[in-house]
Amino acid sequence: MRISVIGAGVMGEALIAALIKAGHAPAQIEVIEKRAERAAELVNKYAIKIGSDLSNVDVLLLVTKPQDVDAVLADINGKVKAGALVVSFAAGKKIATIANGLSGMNPVVRVMPNTPTLVGKGAAGYSLGSGVTDHQKEFLINFLGAAGIAVEVKEELQDAVTATSGSGPAYFFAFVESMVKGAMDLGLTEDVATQLTVQTIIGAAELLATSGKSATTLRENVTSPNGTTYAALQSFSASELEVIVAKAMKAARDRSIELS
Repeated sequence: MRISVIGAGVMGEALIAALIKAGHAPAQIEVIEKRAERAAELVNKYAIKIGSDLSNVDVLLLVTKPQDVDAVLADINGKVKAGALVVSFAAGKKIATIANGLSGMNPVVRVMPNTPTLVGKGAAGYSLGSGVTDHQKEFLINFLGAAGIAVEVKEELQDAVTATSGSGPAYFFAFVESMVKGAMDLGLTEDVATQLTVQTIIGAAELLATSGKSATTLRENVTSPNGTTYAALQSFSASELEVIVAKAMKAARDRSIELS
């Protein structure tokens, strides 16, 4: 199976690493990147090849910026082997847009990844276009699984995926920033506040992922009546944390719709 990756930014590199982790030979992976130095860097790092000819590629990963998609499609239309799977990672770009840009000659999958893909802990939502074969879907699941987890959703829910896992890491980082600042306001140094906050988040996430218990149960287990945690959670409740989060996610979803 020959695989070509158009776009060699940080996400493009993460996907190349995932392909290799999933068992695809580096010699069968090609990168197409307008920055020659960046392409050479990835060739040296992963032992992949520089690509140009798309006529015998079996899978094409589009990892370009959304604003560059139309130009890229115009450039490669008619050059991609008919029936080759095209997987788009361009935020907001619909399956129909990609398929039409390739004259309807290729099955298309739309994927919304997130930045933890860079460390093999990504959460992706994917939607299948018409004509995707069972073999191609199996490739997709195995490949995305090497970079984290992947769930299939209807395309009309891709904007909700964007608001949940796509933008989600930034919500987490913002919360960490607030915790660190709060700890510093209470007298801890920035270094100590950062260490304690980051490890607390890591530990809590691991506990949630491995305990088999829901977030609700774990929260209840650590909350003693009228204790310190209870006081903090009451403050969250008084500030309508649930409403704040829901409103932020809706704003992200709505913006995703506007950009599509």
